Amino acid sequence: MIGDGRLEPAYEHCRKLTATHGRTYYLGTQLLSRRQRAGVYALYGFARMVDDIVDTGSGQHRLSALDAIEADLHAALSDPGHLPRRPEVLAVADTITTFDIDRRYFDAFMRSMRMDIPESDVHVARYRTMAELRDYMYGSASVIGLQMLPILGTVVDGDVAIAPARALGDAFQLTNFIRDAGEDLDRDRIYLPTDELAIFGVDESMLRRCRRTGQVPGELRRALAHLIAVTRAEYRRAEPGIEMLSPSSRPGIRAAFTMYRAILDEVERSGYRVLTERVRVSKPARLGHVARAVSTRGRTLARS
Repeated sequence: MIGDGRLEPAYEHCRKLTATHGRTYYLGTQLLSRRQRAGVYALYGFARMVDDIVDTGSGQHRLSALDAIEADLHAALSDPGHLPRRPEVLAVADTITTFDIDRRYFDAFMRSMRMDIPESDVHVARYRTMAELRDYMYGSASVIGLQMLPILGTVVDGDVAIAPARALGDAFQLTNFIRDAGEDLDRDRIYLPTDELAIFGVDESMLRRCRRTGQVPGELRRALAHLIAVTRAEYRRAEPGIEMLSPSSRPGIRAAFTMYRAILDEVERSGYRVLTERVRVSKPARLGHVARAVSTRGRTLARS
């Protein structure tokens, strides 16, 4: 797509972003082919860049920055001679073209990112129901799974793999919302559906009090246990999709699947202290998931 020598450094930049900020994803990608890894790094790098602008930018500048990025991406996709200003845009534009990824998925992603910005006319800071949250998650999570499908390849008709791919994106996103509840609250965002919390007697004032004091009352534990159960159901809906992928892609996605799902176990072990602690899966545990995926890879390839 671009022949001025910028493309390889752009992909390397995205690889470093993934290795630094997306350790679970990065470990999973090590079981993919080099070509697939580059595509995944580009997707992650682009999403990370936009997410950082939304989380760390200020005021109207964030909207202007997103508008500029979106225009730059559209220009790169419509004109092969256009040179994007940012390496993340350059790499993702090349990935979209190489793997023929539906460009509408990126429009949906940008819409959801604007929903996080108070100055945007689509801004939402609280989600009352799971249905409202899923509207946001379509662009923030579901489409990430759909963007991945052409890179990973499938052994079934692409339409059959769409539902589990969306479910996997949603499962990862719901896991993030549970794990990062405290950090999100500091940004005045509550992604956990307020109606779901209210069933257990949890409201925003309780969340803020728990963030401040470190307490985890029974009402909050029960609410989080419920949301973890909802998220595990999403993983169950996603899991059949792993076998729909090309055999060489399955181990990497299986590793990411098990590592991310394990975050929920760690939340439980922490006593549901997500409002005051950053819950993590230990590095030895993550490496164990990868090792098991490697052994599965050998069996899968032997049968293929």
